[in-house]
Amino acid sequence: MASVSGTAGYDAHAATLVTAYESITFEDVHRDVIHLFPAAPSRVLDVGAGTGRDAAALARRGHHVVAVEPTPGLRSAGERLHAALPITWIDDHLPDLAVLRQQPERFDLVLLTAVWMHLDAAERATAMAALADLLAEAGQIVMTLRHGPVPEGRRMFDVSADETGALAKPHGLIAHHSGARRDTLGRDDVRWSVLALRRATVPAPVPHG
Repeated sequence: MASVSGTAGYDAHAATLVTAYESITFEDVHRDVIHLFPAAPSRVLDVGAGTGRDAAALARRGHHVVAVEPTPGLRSAGERLHAALPITWIDDHLPDLAVLRQQPERFDLVLLTAVWMHLDAAERATAMAALADLLAEAGQIVMTLRHGPVPEGRRMFDVSADETGALAKPHGLIAHHSGARRDTLGRDDVRWSVLALRRATVPAPVPHG
């Protein structure tokens, strides 16, 4: 697959990133929204899955997980590290997710962790349409939005939760959770917004203790 602009700098540093990503637990990264995730086995899509840390945790919980990762070094590391788990790995990327959308499956949870900031305004509009198309009727999209300085060699944009919520509305999606948290890697100059979207006509999910 051709080079993807949003992945600039990731493959060259894949070995270092694998260590960093796998050093953080799924529970720490998603502690603000983990109560929103489906408790019963569900269809989960992890977009920009990286090393598969989150995909692996969700597979262990009994979910059917599809992990999309365009960076070869990260995807191969994820396939190797989590080979024992039933994760379907796909080489595809935003904004179109063209490979995935050729398949009939739709998802109860779509997860984008540290991904959305790689897309410019036009790409975000295309990506939101693609995500809405992949979402099951009662499904939800959960994403984190990065705020802070852009590392050298990376392509990132500072995108607000308000802008993202407004972009979702024409697709029948509304924000049913919006929050903020500090950086799990301990960087003082980086913070995150956490946003959960669902269809406006679907009742909010019941939290599971």
